Amino acid sequence: MKKSGVLIEVCFVVLSLIVGIIAWSIATPASTNQNGLGDLYTFESEEAFVKAFINRQTMWKGYGDGMSSLSANAEAMPAREGAEPNHSETNIQVEGVDEGDTLKCDGNFIYTVSGNQVIIISAYPAEEAAIVSRIDFGENGSPEDLFIEADRLAVIGSTHDYQAEDEGSDIRPYYNGTFINIYDIAARENPMLVRTIEYEGRYSTSRKIGDNLHLVLTTYPHYRLPDAGEPQWEDIIPLYRDTEADKPGAFQPACDWAKVGSVNPESFTSFVSIVSLSMSGEAGNLNKRVIAGYSDNVYASLENVYLTSTGYPYAYYSNNSEKTTIYKFKLEGTSTTYLSSGEVPGSILNQFSMDESAGYFRIATTVGHVSREGSGSTNNIYILDKNLNMAGKLEGLASGETIYSARFLGDRGYLVTFKKVDPFFVIDLKDPRNPKVLGALKIPGYSDYLHPYDENHIIGIGKNTVEADPGQGNFAWYQGMKIAIFDVTDVTNPKEMHKVDIGDRGTDSYALSDHKAFLFDREKGLLVLPVLLAELTPEQKASGNTQSNAYGQSTFQGAYVYSISLDSGIELKGRVTHLDDEAEIGHSYYYYSSKDAVERCGYIEDILYTVSDSRVLFNSLTGLSEVNRVELAK
Repeated sequence: MKKSGVLIEVCFVVLSLIVGIIAWSIATPASTNQNGLGDLYTFESEEAFVKAFINRQTMWKGYGDGMSSLSANAEAMPAREGAEPNHSETNIQVEGVDEGDTLKCDGNFIYTVSGNQVIIISAYPAEEAAIVSRIDFGENGSPEDLFIEADRLAVIGSTHDYQAEDEGSDIRPYYNGTFINIYDIAARENPMLVRTIEYEGRYSTSRKIGDNLHLVLTTYPHYRLPDAGEPQWEDIIPLYRDTEADKPGAFQPACDWAKVGSVNPESFTSFVSIVSLSMSGEAGNLNKRVIAGYSDNVYASLENVYLTSTGYPYAYYSNNSEKTTIYKFKLEGTSTTYLSSGEVPGSILNQFSMDESAGYFRIATTVGHVSREGSGSTNNIYILDKNLNMAGKLEGLASGETIYSARFLGDRGYLVTFKKVDPFFVIDLKDPRNPKVLGALKIPGYSDYLHPYDENHIIGIGKNTVEADPGQGNFAWYQGMKIAIFDVTDVTNPKEMHKVDIGDRGTDSYALSDHKAFLFDREKGLLVLPVLLAELTPEQKASGNTQSNAYGQSTFQGAYVYSISLDSGIELKGRVTHLDDEAEIGHSYYYYSSKDAVERCGYIEDILYTVSDSRVLFNSLTGLSEVNRVELAK
């Protein structure tokens, strides 16, 4: 599961923002395009390319990524015939566009990441569930995301190494890269590695459309200043190697310097790459699109992928300064073609702040920064045409607040902003040139994630809130979790139809920040969330220490299983935990670090399965009685 390296990832994000700020402030012009990259800039010469990089790189003493050795050794590791059992799939944003995750299921087998291993479990019937094979990636390999396509398994992960810094070195000692392994799993007991691609850079996200994979990676180039002078362009561009390449054992630049494009070449401190390949095993299908710049969010439709980067020129803390640049690329098989770019005011929250519909791109942004004392922050929706030119806009929503969640569904958009209360906006997007607010609902709390129940009802999960006392500031304290169903049948008068509260301040869930941890099936009337429950102690309540900022003590971690319907609302059926020692849950950090913390849930027919790093539990959906368990540790 994804737990290691969280601090490093945060550092990378912070550094990329700082680099973007500084690079913006010392911009230099680039040459005109010469390589069919639309309006992307390219460099006039190899010397100009190298010089532009050195000018930026010297500010950070050669901070960068690099490649280290990889290993993936499978044990002596059967596919079943017949119809697949009814089963859950990864919760995705766009139908037909799969997203990588630590858990995949094909109805008969479960594929899960546990530590530095990928484990394949025969899962149907549950009474006979057992591990059939393991793929071990060694100490320097960390599998992160999986994809399944027929009898092919794709494993995407990071390789990392730490070396002592040499005296006089111009690079820092931490290196990382990304690997993509493709396995033939026709015999699940014996996965056969058929292809490995290694790429210099940090893995950001991925999508699968049909049998084609598309990965987005960020590379901070590194080099050692040679005594003889400047580096060569080959020392700067991301390196890769592919076991199906002409020279499978050798690292080589992902492209020629002349094929590197950029919308904003002044921020040439990093590269963003879109790496595309087929899982079908066809040779020669690797496509690498390299752009000078960085990307902080990604949205993909069936036909296009959009990369965004937010810049904060000069003064980060000044209002109305952020601008988000959008890069649009056409996806056709494994081919990636740059189409256009655009720019909107503000910054975006995550991938759900973006959407494509009928050729238009919709994006929700926040301009400015929220403080307890109040500020000029505003929230906006922009609609761009196929060339990413402005078609329509709706600005000035919920002044002084910030976007906590967004969802675009057909001709409607749903937006949750927050500072003290939760305005839930219903927005009409039918006319892309004239978006407008249809209705709004103000209630305590906020939703971190919005999910469609049907076309007129939306599920929201987030936190309760209590307004701060007078004198503390103009804000609210978050409390425990909240699940709600919003009724938008009357778009001018949205209502909170049903809700349930979970725990006190400190209660949390992976699903609040990762939609893939959210399990919902309307036909089954099933909603499952991994929850860390925090509750105020009897001593806190007896002493009156129940003020709004008081944290509860952690008392449970596991899956909360609900029945959900429009008639009956949201009813708790029961809970499933992997923690054997109840004393272990007394510290909230176990939620993030314990191998027994439930992170993902799914179902096969009428069996619920819950997954932690330690085990997979199988429980009947009827009464949640345990049917079987599979221990993942050797």
